[in-house]
Amino acid sequence: MIWKREWKPLLWIATIFLVLYYMPVGHPRFDGAILEAFELVKWYAREHVLLCLIPAFFIAGGISIFVSQGSIMKYLGARAKKGVAYGVASVSGTVLAVCSCTVLPLFSGIYKMGAGLGPATAFLYSGPAVNILAIILTARVLGIEMGIARAAGAIVFSIVIGLLMHVIFWKEEKSRVATEMAIPENGASRSGLQNILFFVSLVGILVFANWGAPAESTGIWAAVFQSKWIVTAFFSTTLALILILWFKLAWWKIAVTAVPVVFLGFLFPDRPVLAFSAGIIGLSAFTSTDKGETSDWFSATWEFAKQILPLLLFGVLIAGLLLGRPGQEGLIPSAYIESAVGGNSLRANFFASFVGAFMYFATLTEVPILQGLIGAGMGKGPALALLLAGPALSLPNMLVIRNVLGTKKTIVFILLVVVMATISGMVFGYLF
Repeated sequence: MIWKREWKPLLWIATIFLVLYYMPVGHPRFDGAILEAFELVKWYAREHVLLCLIPAFFIAGGISIFVSQGSIMKYLGARAKKGVAYGVASVSGTVLAVCSCTVLPLFSGIYKMGAGLGPATAFLYSGPAVNILAIILTARVLGIEMGIARAAGAIVFSIVIGLLMHVIFWKEEKSRVATEMAIPENGASRSGLQNILFFVSLVGILVFANWGAPAESTGIWAAVFQSKWIVTAFFSTTLALILILWFKLAWWKIAVTAVPVVFLGFLFPDRPVLAFSAGIIGLSAFTSTDKGETSDWFSATWEFAKQILPLLLFGVLIAGLLLGRPGQEGLIPSAYIESAVGGNSLRANFFASFVGAFMYFATLTEVPILQGLIGAGMGKGPALALLLAGPALSLPNMLVIRNVLGTKKTIVFILLVVVMATISGMVFGYLF
């Protein structure tokens, strides 16, 4: 019968019709939430796509093309020594000052190249959570005990979560071990040192282009911030030389790319993103039209971007609709959140972990947000719970993880983060 074939389309049509029919257009909270959703996704596109995500996509593409599968599996594979694998994964965030979304291309790259589920998920958590800049800012703004608890908790979390994911999905890991045994070492066209310097230049561009303004205008962090674009230019020049010398990209292509970058840099010194964008466009144009491994590099980069970016932008839109931006209202009133996280009860810690897991926090923004919530009566335990769950997870992040790991593994990963953050918050709130 036709109903057996068409009931799903009919259900979708009816649902969409009812949503549109009863949409509360004109209600101040609904209209404000719609505006907040587009404000947040606009802010995210301006602040994170060009400077954070695109360099991360190029790094992920480089991992999949220029790093041998044998090298990945030696340190992070299912058969790798556990101390080495989890040690490397758990401290990765001290180098990568990335948010829960920027880490996704890197996680996807190493997982698809053969990293074990445990080390890969440890890296997924630690990338945004063990952020040395965020930990220092936490200690300065929220107190030294909160900074130490965040640092220790994040490192321990990443290892424990990775080990639990490995144990829970042991059968799948056994099949990955069998696959590893059948994969030979790849022949490298460059030395290990040359590949390391290539990735150091890419990571340097990612880190310093996104170096945030410190709380104080003096000191070493302020000095680094003042010279961030000079350092970024240094790493970009290093990358250009590496592409010419070791990747055999024609020197004139690099020169053609450099001309508009330098021109825009001098013409608009107060808008460095223009020069940065010109460099990205030039690099994309010449690697995509080149022959050989640089073309493969761009193709892999594009595959990551095509897979991840739409889900991220959609997730940010939904997060803005429900929760708004910091200091602004979404569909869920912030007063409900603030009233639910006072004290140190199980409910308050769980609520802080749960809400933190679904909210989107850009790198370092969680600290001033928490400062405001603590001022409004938030307990120290729930504050730590939110710090441990929030930066590592977000709704956009979850959508992409599901696309990489599948629904079951994603749900387990989210539950582990929320449960452990809740327990840690209760212990910290009891002690302090």
